[in-house]
Amino acid sequence: MPMGIPVEVLEAGLLQLRKVERIRVRDRVEASLDADAARDAAWDAVAAHRARQAAQDTSLLLSLDRELARLRAEFQ
Repeated sequence: MPMGIPVEVLEAGLLQLRKVERIRVRDRVEASLDADAARDAAWDAVAAHRARQAAQDTSLLLSLDRELARLRAEFQ
């Protein structure tokens, strides 16, 4: 699509799409705005490290039910 299309024309065309198509376009636009490969790789490394720690020491794991109850109590 040419870059010279006025935003209003593009917007009007998008609003004519079916809901499922608008959701797909929205998701792709959001993903393009949030693309940060270095940040994603850093978080992947953190997650992998924590998974290794939890596998070695299960005392680091939290009970989902207990944590949900704690959060519910905290935000009531």
